[in-house]
Amino acid sequence: MHLRGLSTRRRVRVTAVACATLVAGPLSAPAADARPAPEPPLTTMSITSPPGGAHVRVLIFHGSAAAGDESPVVDAGIEAIERIGLSGPVDQRFEVEATDDASVFTSETRLGSYNAVVFLTGGGDVLDPEQEAGLEAYMEAGGGFVGVHDAARAEPYSDWFTGLIGARPAATSPTAVQRATVEVGDRRHPATGTLPLEWKRPDQWPNWVKNPSGEVHTVARVRESTYRPGASANGADHPVSWCRDYDGGRSFYTGMGGTVSSWDETDFRTHLRGALLWTSRLVQADCKATITGNYKAERLTPANQPGQNDQIGEPHGLVTAPDGRVLYIGRGGADPSRPVITDWNNPDVGKGKGQIHVYDPATKNVTLAGELTVFGNKGGGDELVKVEEGLLGVELDPRFQQNGWVYLHYTPHSGVNRDTRTAERRVSRFTLDLATNRLDLGSEKVLLKWPVQVHSCCHAGGGLAWDSKGDLYIATGDNNSSGFSGGYSGNNPQPNFKGVSFADARRTAGNTHNLNGKILRIHPEPDGTYTLPPGNLFTGREADEGGGKTRGEIYVMGVRNPARIFVDRTTDILYAGWVGPDAGEPSPTWGPAKYDTFAVITQAGNRGWPYCMGNKQPYRDRNLPDPSQPLGWYDCDHPKNESPNNDGLVNLPPVTGNNIWYSPQGGAPDYPRDAGGVPSYQKDQATYRLPWLKGGGQAAMNGPVYRYDTVGASAVRWPAYWDGKWFVGDFYDADQPRNAVVMDPRTQGSGGLPVHSESLKKIVPVGNDGIRNLMDWKFGPDGALYVLDYGRGFFTSDAKSALWRVTYQGGGPTPAADRLARGDR
Repeated sequence: MHLRGLSTRRRVRVTAVACATLVAGPLSAPAADARPAPEPPLTTMSITSPPGGAHVRVLIFHGSAAAGDESPVVDAGIEAIERIGLSGPVDQRFEVEATDDASVFTSETRLGSYNAVVFLTGGGDVLDPEQEAGLEAYMEAGGGFVGVHDAARAEPYSDWFTGLIGARPAATSPTAVQRATVEVGDRRHPATGTLPLEWKRPDQWPNWVKNPSGEVHTVARVRESTYRPGASANGADHPVSWCRDYDGGRSFYTGMGGTVSSWDETDFRTHLRGALLWTSRLVQADCKATITGNYKAERLTPANQPGQNDQIGEPHGLVTAPDGRVLYIGRGGADPSRPVITDWNNPDVGKGKGQIHVYDPATKNVTLAGELTVFGNKGGGDELVKVEEGLLGVELDPRFQQNGWVYLHYTPHSGVNRDTRTAERRVSRFTLDLATNRLDLGSEKVLLKWPVQVHSCCHAGGGLAWDSKGDLYIATGDNNSSGFSGGYSGNNPQPNFKGVSFADARRTAGNTHNLNGKILRIHPEPDGTYTLPPGNLFTGREADEGGGKTRGEIYVMGVRNPARIFVDRTTDILYAGWVGPDAGEPSPTWGPAKYDTFAVITQAGNRGWPYCMGNKQPYRDRNLPDPSQPLGWYDCDHPKNESPNNDGLVNLPPVTGNNIWYSPQGGAPDYPRDAGGVPSYQKDQATYRLPWLKGGGQAAMNGPVYRYDTVGASAVRWPAYWDGKWFVGDFYDADQPRNAVVMDPRTQGSGGLPVHSESLKKIVPVGNDGIRNLMDWKFGPDGALYVLDYGRGFFTSDAKSALWRVTYQGGGPTPAADRLARGDR
């Protein structure tokens, strides 16, 4: 009902509406001759469900402190909300009343008979103290509030109203109507769940004096790169719509709706409809899922006792068991008090202990389950002195609770050849005694082994993951030096030790006959052997130039150092991240700067290294006799391995572009390209397509995809809001990412960019006393996030090395089920 009358502002005071006293549920209408019940004071105001559930009411207030005619947006908004109230399922309809008379907020107008109040106002000081007190009492009694666009300018002197709205517009916000892209990050709230992932629309886009993210639950953000935000721009995180449970009630605000045409948009009306359904108590929704204060991060493991690794080794990976136990591994770096042997003439060169620890949440105690003697304790510094081998990855058998099988990816010290400076990498299965948390080292079954060079560091990889079919994915680094190429392609064919190249990743990552620089996929069998699942990149039988040139275990080739991988067993999609080379800036001669990379991998393929990076940005070829001289640019669509160190195919699979890449200059650098498709690589010509990403010192640490357990009853599980979101992070915590991203299923497998991202740094705490050096992160069966902090040194553990747990404390959706209103039926 749209009330019109003869007031000078074309709206009259809302007529009195019969107000029952309290509670949700059917109430009897008073007899015709009965006197009305005494009016409750504001301090005890109740929000009523109308008699029989027949009338859910929404009040639109459009009063303004500004002189002059009313904005045409008001009429458009009122009429649109009236249409919204009459649409949809019968039990989600509501009655609409409108007024510009602020006395509606005082007690005699019985504000409590409205399920929600909409501020469709031009701003300014529109309520006197008594009226504002009435609005406060209304919210305290469980009322609902929706603010639209300029409502954020109302009551500018009220801190309480600022909290109700969530943020205030900057004085220099742009006023022009501009077409922009809205990133719809909340895929569950009724205001956003059915909207496009990338919602393109014209409107006025306010900037905020203070970014409210973390204090409110942001459901949508506007992408500033798609319009001109002006000098007061908020940056990559620019909230535009949000909600929160506030002061006993529910508040929803959108910065959109500043134009008449907005109210004619189907999607915008859908947005407002969802907001009104929640604030009116017709449906439940979670508006607490990203409130920072609803999360608790706690360190689970104390520091080691002096001279021992009783709590943790050099952190390198974790996995959670179905019963809640957490197994985590130490690579092999020793306590700083223990000697590091770097002399190749010493039989103990590089000898270290790779630890497997078990954290039991029932007892909150840690057990050192076992130690493997590994090649992995060889110091830091020069490429020829440090080493990244050791105990690299851990996974549990899909039937772990029955068989206790643990899979470990490691470099045994017994496999080191000191003469050739080569070693053996292997993936083995061990048995854990489930009663004592002790690993039976004599139970080893070696599934897969392959040679690696250990003359020069680096890039061992290490991640392990299962899919739903029982296939095991194994991430291996390119086993290549970071030097000898100026920090660019890593394709110098010249350096070698006793004939084994250590600076040419075409020998490894770019080689179809080498298991390094790959993500392998095998199907382990109960007897400790494995078979090859269909759909890998090669069958192992391909021939080129007269012989077998491939390995059938290869699922993905062309990765540099994928330390962390994850398979979402709901979809069997593989997620991976890897560290890039060391060049600090792009070079028009050699190619892109270092790119750390994340990728969504939906099928077998070639991810480019050392030929191409990012979104198929090529490097320059080099070869004998003079690798210092640049040759032609690599062809990402038709790459060729013409290295003298290649023993695989020459003609390689085409490169698939990656989804996320970042350099010291920023996120997803892209450049103008010439007629041949070669980027300019001029730093001042770069466009940064993912502005929420920054680099510098960087080391990508891929994370999980969260899946919400709809059956379980864990009180600490992360909310359903995060379901399907992919967690990407970096070892470092300065400007590097620690984000949850949303991908578009239509484009993610072919290199499509994320459509939405939000920072986790206020939830997964950073800083010296937080989780500063992120080494691994996984969700447990309780829905909590378990995180390994590496510590503050390298190639060792220290007092900051720890296992953490991040839990959710915010409770379920609101309003409570017994407080839901009932619309017309």
